[in-house]
This record gives sequence, structure tokens and C-alpha cells, in this order.
Amino acid sequence: MTFLWQGLQQAWHLIATRDPYLWGLVDVTLRVCALSTGIAILVGIPIGLGIGLGRFRGRGVLVTLANAGLGLPPVIVGIVLAVLMFPQAPLGRFHLLFTLRGVYIAQTALAVPIIIALTISAVSDIAPGLIAQARAFGARRHRIALLALREARVGVMAAIIAAVGSGLSEVGAIAIVGGNAEYSTQTLATAALERVGAGRYADGIAIGILLIGLVLIVTALLTVLQFAGGQRRVGRSS
Repeated sequence: MTFLWQGLQQAWHLIATRDPYLWGLVDVTLRVCALSTGIAILVGIPIGLGIGLGRFRGRGVLVTLANAGLGLPPVIVGIVLAVLMFPQAPLGRFHLLFTLRGVYIAQTALAVPIIIALTISAVSDIAPGLIAQARAFGARRHRIALLALREARVGVMAAIIAAVGSGLSEVGAIAIVGGNAEYSTQTLATAALERVGAGRYADGIAIGILLIGLVLIVTALLTVLQFAGGQRRVGRSS
């Protein structure tokens, strides 16, 4: 309890004094989360819709692979990407290792499978008759995709929220690829790990408390958006 109390006091002190190190961590964390999630949405949702709505051989295999992506060990992803980014490796010429650009790639690699798998799941829950009816009326693929996206919006938003949560709290892949450098590639989650590893438990708890607060705020805002459309429809129908 002493560590927790000290962590609360330290967290309040960091916030009240507008500690530049803290706000630097918040800035990097939000940038990593926003960029990786944005790319994952642009890449993952179309793929998830394509697999979820598709009727082709091998669809089951792709669904299995997408679901397996949810269990990707972040540390292994980080190691593989770091090896690929070594100076003599295929990506070495881009100088990505221990840079923020490398961190963006690492987190995006973790976020894309989340979006794909959960989008497939959300689309699969749509009433089959609705999609079949749209096809029977000759709707084109992009129209069907938009219809499916609208009907599965709650599930798709859940996928986005999950990707955001990963972006805010990821440690392993980001620490390995980014090197956990202060004022450069360090995020709130990796900073908490570094502080605890150094025996500075109060600092680690303080940063962890702030991270939890940030996660709660961001996910609360996204949850409001997740159900906003349905609430508007209920209001109109009543």
C-alpha cells in the first residue's frame, strides 16, 4: 500500500508541475497509438470486410490465420522486426531500428491483425439474408461493403478500440524495436517498465496510473462514438 500511495502522490506531482518528461511520454504514446491505429484501420477494415463477406475457397484458412494474429506474441514480433532492421538486413538501409519510425511499424504490425480478425467477426454476425438480398438486387461490391460496415459498426468500433488499447499499452515490441530511449522512443508503458526495472517503483506506479487514466479517457470517448449511431436511430424512431 505504501508503494501505491507514493505512486499516487508522485502521479499528482508530475501532473501538477507539468513535468516535461511526462508530457513527452504522453505525446509519443498518443502519436504511436494514433498513427498505428489509423494505418490499421485503412489496411485492416477492407481486408476484414473482404474476407468476412467473401465466398471463395480458402476463406476458412484466412479466417483462421486472422484469428491466430490476435495471439501474436508482441516480443516475437519485436524481435523479428528488429532483426529485419539490422544494418545488414533487408530493412537496414532505411535506418528504422531504435527510431520512432520503427516503433510506428512495430505497433502497426500488431494493430492490423486485431482490426482484421475482429472486423471479420463483426461482419459474420450480420443477418445472412440482408447481404443476400443486397446481392440479389444487384448491389455492387463497394455498396455491399458499405452496408456491411454500417450494420457491423458496433463490432468494427470494438476492433478499433482494441487496436487503440494495444497502441497505448504495448511494451515488448516497442521496447525492442525502439530501444526505450528517453525523450525519443519511450512511451508511457515502456517508461513504467524501465522505472520498475531500475527499482524506482513509485515512479513506475505513477506513470502506470497516468497510463490507465489515459486509456480510460480514450476508450470512453470511443465507446460513446461506438453507440452514438444506434442511439440516434432509437431517438428518431421514438
